[in-house]
Formats: sequence, structure tokens, C-alpha cells
Amino acid sequence: MDVYIYQADLYCKDCGREICVDLRRESRAPKDPDDESSYDSGDYPKGPYPDGGGEADSPHHCGACEAFLENALTGDGWEGLCDMIIDYLAGQGGREEIIKEWIDFYDVSLSNLLEYASEKAKK
Repeated sequence: MDVYIYQADLYCKDCGREICVDLRRESRAPKDPDDESSYDSGDYPKGPYPDGGGEADSPHHCGACEAFLENALTGDGWEGLCDMIIDYLAGQGGREEIIKEWIDFYDVSLSNLLEYASEKAKK
């Protein structure tokens, strides 16, 4: 999913475009929004960028609408994801609809979780 970066957060394409429209309406857009080197992402959104903002240590969500941005995970991110799913299954918090979305997107299976938990227990 394409994302925008604005004020140290990520936004889905729709929310990022809406922020751009609002800033243009307020006359707060840069002279040339296509020249991203001429302004800071704290002042005006940069993007859109592909792949949910890129590989990260956790799943990314839109800073406005909370849509899952479908980014790739690092090795640490995969471990963190497994920990969050296991915690959820143990009744330790989490939102079911988000956990299910992550499980589907990252193709997490019970065997993945068991293998992860087994390796973690060995450490």
C-alpha cells in the first residue's frame, strides 16, 4: 500500500492526499510539492511511497484512519508480531480485528507460532 510521511507519522494514500488538500487550501503547501528536497515532511507530506513505508520492526498503521499499511517486517518485527499474537491468544490485550488482519497478511500459522515459542524457550 502506498503511504505518505508527515509529521513523523505514516498515512495511507487517501489520508495523505486529504492532508495535502487541506494544506493547499490553507496556503501552507510548498511552491513545488514534487520537489521533496525543498521542504521538510514536518511541513508537508512526502510521498506516496510504496510498500507501506518499507520494512520495519512492527506493522505500520495510518496515523489518521488506522488502516493497516501492509509493510514488510524485519526479523525483529516477525518476533514482535509473534509475541503480540501469543499475548493476544493468552488474553493479554490487543484488538481482534487488527490481530486477524496481521495474521492474514503475514501468513502466520499455528506451526509458525509453535516453532517461534519453542525457539524462544531454548534461549
